[in-house]
Amino acid sequence: MEHGDTPLTDRIDVTVPSVARMYDYLLDGKDNYPADRTATEQLLQQVPSMKVLALNNRDFLRRVVRVLAEEYGISQFVDHGSGLPTVDNVHEIVQRINPDARVVYTDNDPIVLAHGRALLEQNENTAVITADFRDTESIWGSDEVKRLIRMDEPIAALFVSVLHCIKDSDDPAGVVDRVRAKLPPGSFLVVCQLVSEDEETRRGVTEFMDVSTGGNWGRVREPADVAGYLHGLELLEPGLVEVSTWRADNDLAPKQTTHEWIEYGGVARI
Repeated sequence: MEHGDTPLTDRIDVTVPSVARMYDYLLDGKDNYPADRTATEQLLQQVPSMKVLALNNRDFLRRVVRVLAEEYGISQFVDHGSGLPTVDNVHEIVQRINPDARVVYTDNDPIVLAHGRALLEQNENTAVITADFRDTESIWGSDEVKRLIRMDEPIAALFVSVLHCIKDSDDPAGVVDRVRAKLPPGSFLVVCQLVSEDEETRRGVTEFMDVSTGGNWGRVREPADVAGYLHGLELLEPGLVEVSTWRADNDLAPKQTTHEWIEYGGVARI
């Protein structure tokens, strides 16, 4: 979709916090607005571990992509709900290993589309499309996926820290299952989301985020929910874990001093 010279801020409501921009703020990015920063600071008052959690989650994504590219030879990735570009994006990691690797990013935030297209303008093996990650058919039927993704070769489908953004009525497990059904043998699903063992934390954070984002959020779930997303698949070691411990490179990563909630997930092979 072309918007001519219409200012980006005229196409979105920057007074309503966006999950992608809140995450950008937590990662010390600059593509966020006062409403995003205010909501994030309020959230940090409830769950002080949120910033460290976001940093560790990004590191998990980097490690997963590197492992899949180096150890399993995966050269094509579809990143569902990718968020705003930041340091060491998926395509940058995998194309250092294999310059011919192909990556498609999807997100429904127009700011992500604008920044992503600018970043990828000179990279013909990478694309960003505006799509809600719940809309499997639109994503996998898009021109960009058809151009870049070869359905007869293994694919890594990423759902990193996005499934908690949709409600139970949207059937997050069903979203993963629909993508899983499209993947050829030898492919991988990467899934993680916010979980908590504490009912009060689950309820409080879910209510706060739902109100802050105008109802555009799901809920903090339980570890068993994440296990259900990958039912029947072969989990790579170390299985489903708090993501900072998934094949950690060293002990230098930021440490979560509190565990009101954690990012929990892993990698499974089709």
